[in-house]
Amino acid sequence: MARDGAAYVCQSCGAVHAKWSGRCDACGQWNTLVEEVGARQPGALAPTKATRTRGLAFETLQAETPEPPRIETGVAEFDRVCGGGVVPGSAILLGGDPGVGKSTLLMQVCGQAALRGAKVAYVSGEEAVEQVRSRAQRMGLAQAPVNLAAETSVRDILDALKRDQFDLVIIDSIQTLWSDAHEAGPGSVTQVRACAGELVRLAKKKRVAVVLVGHVTKDGQIAGPRVVEHMVDAVLSFEGERGYPFRVLRAAKNRFGATDEIGVFEMGDSGLREVANPSALFLGEGGERAAGAAVFAGIEGSRPVLVEFQALVAPSAYGTPRRAVVGWDSGRLAMVLAVLESRCGLQFGNRDVYLNVAGGLRINEPAADLAAAAALASSALEAPLPQGCVVFGEISLSGEVRGVGRMEARLKEAAKLGFSQALAPTAAAETSPLPVTAVGRLAEAIRRIAESEWPKGAAA
Repeated sequence: MARDGAAYVCQSCGAVHAKWSGRCDACGQWNTLVEEVGARQPGALAPTKATRTRGLAFETLQAETPEPPRIETGVAEFDRVCGGGVVPGSAILLGGDPGVGKSTLLMQVCGQAALRGAKVAYVSGEEAVEQVRSRAQRMGLAQAPVNLAAETSVRDILDALKRDQFDLVIIDSIQTLWSDAHEAGPGSVTQVRACAGELVRLAKKKRVAVVLVGHVTKDGQIAGPRVVEHMVDAVLSFEGERGYPFRVLRAAKNRFGATDEIGVFEMGDSGLREVANPSALFLGEGGERAAGAAVFAGIEGSRPVLVEFQALVAPSAYGTPRRAVVGWDSGRLAMVLAVLESRCGLQFGNRDVYLNVAGGLRINEPAADLAAAAALASSALEAPLPQGCVVFGEISLSGEVRGVGRMEARLKEAAKLGFSQALAPTAAAETSPLPVTAVGRLAEAIRRIAESEWPKGAAA
């Protein structure tokens, strides 16, 4: 039986149980229940106070609401993902794999914001002040007027933040904080939920923007209860493939901006460098394009991005051929292979198939179907696409090539980077600044690749 005032809390989802069990009934995880004193028993009511409360006042939708002001940090890619800057009074949760550069990014953000006149505080629960100062010196931000502190007690942090008015506060990280109101250890579900709630309330009351760093689990999810993601105004993820210097900042949730924007950075010896033109970065060096390569004209957020799809189709040495994909959805690859076999006559049943998105970028658009199919067909047929050709379009199960959104913006970006033609859906030819090889069926696109039927001046 649990002690008085104690309950068993799942460390995976935060569900509270009256007694211990090997498996959490809420999320199904095993061996995640930990006894915590002070946690509310399931079904118990919250304690009440006999105090006089104000009446609830309603307002109408017709009232004018001014646009929330923004704090421009000076890091344009970070401001872009946040919706044009950081909103005072907002709470932002930033997650990412260990070593991806979360602390480096936030040091750059707070340093640049402080140099622009904002009053910034950086509170580290993982490093000493000397370590944070050393990183700032390496990044060339030693003269930035940033207020540094190393503390893990949320009570001491709140007292310090209440004594002065800050514009931006960085907490690195939320899993290291602890509250003396709970007996659970730092990093537990109870502590993370309580500390995050206190900091979010401070952000709303003092009109200060708070950025919380969150660790991630092996599944890539932010550690701790999901209620933390509901409490904050924005959830950002900082991604990067090992072996690549590129880092991508994405917004999974944003109450003050779009959730499909990305910010691209390049990691260097002196910190992160903003990449204003990701297309030139992901395409790499020029030169003759080999068979199995196709340049995809995609859209990430509000801007077009060109990236290269690389495919390799090789005879299989085993009874079961391999299907390996990096940077794209494996289920989507299986669908494209099935359409190529059933609608276009290509055979992949006895071949290994490898598909890679160059540069470590992950593509989630259905518009990449035609680029992946063109790369696979080019490799299987040993027929390279023209050097100056971009490809985009969605493929249906019937083999139809469908139009996608913002086709004109995709083609304009390709023209700006020196591409001379496009393999695209029929609707793209109406307002295209480039010559378009329009295809309505996937079989027609494969026939053009096999027979090298391209406009003059666009030879492979």
